[in-house]
Amino acid sequence: MEDRLSLITKNTEEIVTIEELKSKLESKEKIKGYIGFEPSGLFHIGWLIWAQKVKDLMDAGVEMSVLMATWHAWINDKLGGDMELIKTAGKYAVEILGAYGIDLAKLRVIDAEDLVKDKNYWELVIKVAKSTSLARMRRALTIMGRKSEDAELDTSKLIYPAMQVSDIFYLDLDIALGGTDQRKAHMLARDVSEKLGRKKVIAIHTPLLVGLQGGQRMDTTKEEDELMADIKMSKSKPETAIFINDSQEEIEEKIRKAYCPKGVVENNPILQINKYIIFSKPNQVLKIERDIKYGGDIEFRNYGDLEKTFAEGKLHPMDLKTATSKKLNEILEPLRKKVQNEEFDKMIMSISKNVTR
Repeated sequence: MEDRLSLITKNTEEIVTIEELKSKLESKEKIKGYIGFEPSGLFHIGWLIWAQKVKDLMDAGVEMSVLMATWHAWINDKLGGDMELIKTAGKYAVEILGAYGIDLAKLRVIDAEDLVKDKNYWELVIKVAKSTSLARMRRALTIMGRKSEDAELDTSKLIYPAMQVSDIFYLDLDIALGGTDQRKAHMLARDVSEKLGRKKVIAIHTPLLVGLQGGQRMDTTKEEDELMADIKMSKSKPETAIFINDSQEEIEEKIRKAYCPKGVVENNPILQINKYIIFSKPNQVLKIERDIKYGGDIEFRNYGDLEKTFAEGKLHPMDLKTATSKKLNEILEPLRKKVQNEEFDKMIMSISKNVTR
């Protein structure tokens, strides 16, 4: 049980609650978990954080589902509201998950379209809405990258949080996985569960990868979730993101220009790439190649030592960037090869032209 708990909790930002998770693991009952994602563009490396956690949960014996939140993406105006393009983006993302090493034969892939065909699903949506105040629903709009006032122009936005909570109840889940930006939906599900006689879902939140611009332009007058929305890696800000289909040269150039001041750890995208992507995989070694007059080559076998050395100013940012580019490209190469064919080339081109915020 301790091994399973360690695997599940690794590289997580928050678990609500850890005691409930331990109790569920000790019960030896079947555990069902899920993550929902909006098919809203090309797969960037920030998504590998939750992809790795899906893999960890499956390795820990959790029966995982991935919900292609197609209707949610439509409500959120993704890809110009083109449902066919949204579905194509969903299929592309699932292919990446398989290429990353997730056993698709054991992963349940669900299209939201299958849920909305059932009147019982919509009954749940209405029950959730009836159990939630308008103010609470508006506050939850940050889960979709929107501000509460966005509902003034498009009332459908208010349906989104109720749908996400209903997804959890409809699938009868024990665990809801998501980035920290999904916290308000998960907390809403936990609060409403008793009123509707449903299980109180355990929420597992992974960190959000900061964009390549880093956190140097943070506005301290904003709320925490608004701040993170500004600096996180996002498909709608392609200049600050690294995509799976980026070439080796493109990745090297993006990392070379990335925010990485000497000795600065907080909101440093290069360090985060190492922590959450490179060293999240077992038995990784990051080799820094440098001239003997600068200390010679050095190898890091865990993130803690890398961060300490960088924070002490003993590792030059450009040396770290060069090594990170090389290692990240090694991880992404098999994923790129998987989607390098005529079908996906057309898909990538089509999606690239239609990415919306």
